[in-house]
Amino acid sequence: MGSAAVPKPVGTARWVVVFATFAIAAVSYLDRNNIAMAASSIQREFHLSNVQLGGVFSAFILGYALTQPFAGRIADRIGASRAITIAILWWSVFTALLPAIPAGLSGALGLIVAVRLLLGIGEAIIFPASNRLVANWIPSRERGLANGIIFAGVGLGGAIAPPLMTFIMIRHSWRAAFWICALIGLTAGLMWMMLVRNSPAEHKHLSAAERDYIESGMPMRPAAAAAARSVRWLQVVLDRQVAALTLSYFCYGYVAYIFFTWFFKYLSDVRGLNLKASALYTTLPFIAMTVASMLGGWISDRLLPVLGKRVARCGVAGVSLLVAGIFVWIGTAVSDVRVAALVLACGAGTLYLAQSAYWALSADFGGSSAGLVSGIMNMGCQLGGVCTAALTPVIARSFGWTASFTVTAAVCLVGAVAWIFVDPFHQLGAREK
Repeated sequence: MGSAAVPKPVGTARWVVVFATFAIAAVSYLDRNNIAMAASSIQREFHLSNVQLGGVFSAFILGYALTQPFAGRIADRIGASRAITIAILWWSVFTALLPAIPAGLSGALGLIVAVRLLLGIGEAIIFPASNRLVANWIPSRERGLANGIIFAGVGLGGAIAPPLMTFIMIRHSWRAAFWICALIGLTAGLMWMMLVRNSPAEHKHLSAAERDYIESGMPMRPAAAAAARSVRWLQVVLDRQVAALTLSYFCYGYVAYIFFTWFFKYLSDVRGLNLKASALYTTLPFIAMTVASMLGGWISDRLLPVLGKRVARCGVAGVSLLVAGIFVWIGTAVSDVRVAALVLACGAGTLYLAQSAYWALSADFGGSSAGLVSGIMNMGCQLGGVCTAALTPVIARSFGWTASFTVTAAVCLVGAVAWIFVDPFHQLGAREK
């Protein structure tokens, strides 16, 4: 495989798809993470305990997690672009419904849980569908960077949420903040419908040169992929490589979700920062995630032709999780709250160096069923998030907040070890031949 066999990159249509998906990912995380900023206000207004609030957090993640495989299969069947369009409308509606619940209403907690559950179901489509878009549009050699850019939207959405929500809450209310988030979602959906198509074949203005470049880097040629049968559910569920990847991503999700659920409240209630300071320092992990997600994808793609898939994908991801666990463990031992926030932000950033590897390999594993494979993998991640949302306050109440973060660091180590058992050359479709 000489370098002469690889055509030079031509055109930008595939990157328009990537950056549009990046924007939608940012909006999705704004709409799911806004509740962390409003948590104290919602607690006071609806008289919720920390454990009840953990149940509200878990409701979203549970709906999001359990819908992942179905969302992935829907994206495989009706097309990723169409599936995301429907999802944006769905989650914008449920973002707007939460602040419509009156504080004095009997059974308000049940309604809040139901709305968050349905919001999670709507948002479940975004990343399995985006991975199907990557499988359709992006050559294998560019998938690390492409996924890194897309998941930088997670960090951007998480970084925007604290200052935006705090600004609106101080001047108006948490309810107004949610309604503005819903409006942002609908605007992003309109942009999405104008810019993105399911595949290069549906793009009317794609140049022949860029189409050839895309096809040259596919593990399976488009004609062969179109003729291939979808991988069966049971084959994916019982596949040991998918299981190892999913186990590691479960651990990844457990760690990531502590920043999406309890980090803001930890800084404000446990460490004693005021609302404005908490909003400022809460943005640090998400800024780190944004930068690290793209950097990790870029590093992985750069190492790919030099050191091969095992080092570029598995090695980068495993080492990143290991170092992230060390940062998280050290962070809670630091007495100065501002230094602790910086150290924990480094942990979040280091964790996200691994992000693109999960999605690049799940796209390679799945091929024409990349949506299903990545949906099952991402279900593992979100179930990790369910555990974080529910267990963190329980562990903190019994053993203290330091213990909660120590458990998080240990889970990170397990996720790093799981990468040893992942074969980066595995392809599900090959087993049917």
